[in-house]
Amino acid sequence: MSSELVLCSTRDGVTTLTLNMPKRLNGWTQPMLAELKLALTRAASDDETRAVILTGADPYYCAGVNLGGTIRLDHPRRLHALIAEHNEALFNAFLEFPKPILVAVNGPAIGASVTSATLCDGIIASERATFSTPFAALGVPAEGCSSVLFPRMLGAATADRILGEEGWKPTAAEALEIGLVQWVVAHEELLDEAHEIAKRWADAGTARRFRGGISLHELQAANARESQQIADAFLAAPFLRGQFRFLWGKRKRGPALMFLALWLLRPIWSLLL
Repeated sequence: MSSELVLCSTRDGVTTLTLNMPKRLNGWTQPMLAELKLALTRAASDDETRAVILTGADPYYCAGVNLGGTIRLDHPRRLHALIAEHNEALFNAFLEFPKPILVAVNGPAIGASVTSATLCDGIIASERATFSTPFAALGVPAEGCSSVLFPRMLGAATADRILGEEGWKPTAAEALEIGLVQWVVAHEELLDEAHEIAKRWADAGTARRFRGGISLHELQAANARESQQIADAFLAAPFLRGQFRFLWGKRKRGPALMFLALWLLRPIWSLLL
């Protein structure tokens, strides 16, 4: 089954899920996330599916979580709990998926779409792909288990270049060199090559595995801890101010004004946290 937001097709035991909102850069709005989680749930229980490919409709793979479309005004304690719960659930959808997942990054990948990809069994990238995790620039901590997984996979120095103040955005070739991705191919060959890899996994009955020799338990603990830290940061003044300015500059007046209200009224409502 397919929705307009997540296209789904199955061949040779491999189900391909395509994020399909190219005009919005396949960003993870709440409806997109709901459809993606539903598609993963169906693939998990589908006997015909033995491996999954996750990709995006060109030109982007995914612009990450649409923050303006995910935060809603509420009591501060409930809002904090909601942010933490939603963040943890997003990455648990990948951690708890029982079958091998290959992410085929067809273009720029940003934020949570990068960190969630590293929770999968492998990443194959188009030559057009780039990888950006601008958490430090946004005033938020690393998420998607990247605080523990990136140093394990890439080494502490490289992880800090990507996750820290430098905000290094590696190209596909650079991502291959540092071990962030395992394969890089010509853009036109991406899905064919991805299918061949995933089909080999399906035919061999390959079990789900995590990169960096890290355990599911360790990743789940990191996800829970990071999610609380994300909720703390999202309700802090620097983040609220930054989001207002960013969204106002993008002429997204409604979400911008919501963040402005949260920022200006923070001295009052923060007493309720």
